[in-house]
Amino acid sequence: MSSKKNLFSTKITTLGPAKIASKLPYYTLPDEASVSFFLDSESVEELHDKDAVPVTFELAGPRENLYFDSSKTKCAIVTCGGLCPGINDVIRAIVMEATHNYKVPAILGIKYGLEGFIPKYNHDVKELHPGNVADIHMFGGTELGTSRGPQSAEEIVDALERLNVSVLFMIGGDGTMKATSKIVEEVSARGDKISLIGIPKTIDNDINFISQSFGFETAVFKATEAIQCAHTEALGAKNGIGIVKLMGRESGFIAAHASMASKEVNFVLVPEVEFRLEGEGGLLPALHQRLQERSHAVLVVAEGAGQHLLPSTNKTDVSGNPILGDITSLLRGEIKKYLDNQKMEHTIKYIDPSYIIRSIPSNANDKVYCGLLGQNAVHAAMAGKTDMVVAKFMDRYVHLPLELVTRKRRKLDIRSAYWNSVLESTGQSGLYGMMPYA
Repeated sequence: MSSKKNLFSTKITTLGPAKIASKLPYYTLPDEASVSFFLDSESVEELHDKDAVPVTFELAGPRENLYFDSSKTKCAIVTCGGLCPGINDVIRAIVMEATHNYKVPAILGIKYGLEGFIPKYNHDVKELHPGNVADIHMFGGTELGTSRGPQSAEEIVDALERLNVSVLFMIGGDGTMKATSKIVEEVSARGDKISLIGIPKTIDNDINFISQSFGFETAVFKATEAIQCAHTEALGAKNGIGIVKLMGRESGFIAAHASMASKEVNFVLVPEVEFRLEGEGGLLPALHQRLQERSHAVLVVAEGAGQHLLPSTNKTDVSGNPILGDITSLLRGEIKKYLDNQKMEHTIKYIDPSYIIRSIPSNANDKVYCGLLGQNAVHAAMAGKTDMVVAKFMDRYVHLPLELVTRKRRKLDIRSAYWNSVLESTGQSGLYGMMPYA
């Protein structure tokens, strides 16, 4: 066993001593309640060796003692970044838990992401209560609206002070969690007692230390439907090729998971692997061989795959992410040119279900997951926790410091047993770059 006990800190920041006895009628946890794990590189990418590292996380759940007098506390919720199945479920869970169990008198919904805090945008604030969130989990999207891009931490904290908000729940991805850290710094610098709780959201499943983000299972389910349609189209003509483009700027989890779920994918291309088109181990000759043998093929392509084959756009979006080149346009053109040179008649059917996948309501499992995240976020906030996210880690709900989840984006480990299973499912291990040990 490794002796690297201080590889990362799991200590959670609090606003001060929790001195108010909880009035919750069910079981509560002592403030120091924790759960221990042994982690290896299969669990956390930062561990590059095979030794297990002991780590203790603070356990999520209701506490015996509270920091806030919840009956006199005002909360706010904001949703940021792209849409993802389950956002409304999390909003609903927070409102229901805070209102019914903690008797919080006021919960504000900040409209259109971080813009909602900034006066120049003139976005209204929405009062949230059980009556107007009761049914929102039946719908996709976010009841509060969203936006991308950074906003001034100083102006955000100014708005929190004006609104007399004591707790802010921030639902968003990597960029949102980094923004949360900046807001925490500004709150601390002013000496304010405001709890900042993050609920990680990313359809790409790329938040560090979180093995599966909410909405991911729903997204994979819908992506699998698109792959099945591509397979049907490919079977409909001799040498038919179905190409499905899925989300995944830097991480190929949706593409990999949906490919294994469908069992019909012959090639899955992810950002973590720099494949080649021609030559030994090239995609095009492998596709040609597949068509000769089976007369149809299905390719699944993550949006961030193959960027090494495209000229850089040298542009970024409002969140600072590089604007990607269109890998599927390149592939369709190169496949046609290659097969035409081989005198092979073929058809290509292209499906991009991205906005359908991210806009649908969550499925049953994700609804349960989102509900538990929302409830545990409220428990943490009422106990005075801050600068943290609520997360599911190895089937236990825990508190993670923001510093851990914002270190870097989580990526698919192509040296893992998981990636081996993807290669076994697709049969593409002969492609260049797919076998890192080869």
